[in-house]
Amino acid sequence: MHWHFHFSTVQVFWTLTFAALLVLLVVLLGRDRARRFPWFTAGVVLTALRMLTSRLLYGKMAPITSSEIFLTLADLGVIVSLLVIVELARRAFARASRRAWIVGSVLLLAIAAAVLVLWGPWPAWKTFAGGTTLANLRLMQLVAQKGDLCNNLLAIELCLLVAFTGRRFHAGWRSHVQRILLGLSTASIAQLIVRVAWQKIANGPPPRSQEEYLRITGLQDKLFNANSVVYLVVVVWWIASLWMDEPEMRAAAAPATASGPEPPMLRTAEDDQ
Repeated sequence: MHWHFHFSTVQVFWTLTFAALLVLLVVLLGRDRARRFPWFTAGVVLTALRMLTSRLLYGKMAPITSSEIFLTLADLGVIVSLLVIVELARRAFARASRRAWIVGSVLLLAIAAAVLVLWGPWPAWKTFAGGTTLANLRLMQLVAQKGDLCNNLLAIELCLLVAFTGRRFHAGWRSHVQRILLGLSTASIAQLIVRVAWQKIANGPPPRSQEEYLRITGLQDKLFNANSVVYLVVVVWWIASLWMDEPEMRAAAAPATASGPEPPMLRTAEDDQ
């Protein structure tokens, strides 16, 4: 017996990821994590909204209109992602001094800015001049691409900084902040690897035959599918991590339940009388 599935690999990954994001939202709201991480919750909502919008509107609207919607959501996602990083940094280094905050922030931003400047190519500024709709869309696309790259770099840097210095500021490795950061940096590393690999392919010699074109297209699909697998695993990791309480919370709740229920009183002959 042969089973025939009428769903492509992209559709399967989209369905699983969207369902996982909904479960993650249930965990964030049901376990009262959304109050601690409001911007992270907003980022999950925005990611699910972007996925749903791309599925419902792609190819069903005029190209200019759809580009305006998708790029607006992408730029909004860059802002929210940056706020998520700031939120996690504040949680991880809540006991750090103002001087340590300034030094750490400048260091992370300097490294990210240096990589961002050297990571090209950058389009000419004249492509954004004129105030036309096309020029505005190009500027929005540049903000989305470079902003996403900057946020990926900041997430990786912050995860490494917390891993090496978090113990000094009493940020436990099994805390929700570090687990969220671990998933965020893993997804960022996967996106950077895909970006580098695809740039090398795009900058290589153009295909000379139909077979080479199909091979490059197939390689692109494999890269994007691998990135989808990594992100799906990250969302599942967030679900499991945020469902469980932090070690400090479990330790605080342990004294209240360690003694257990009181043993029943023994009845005596005097009680029966």
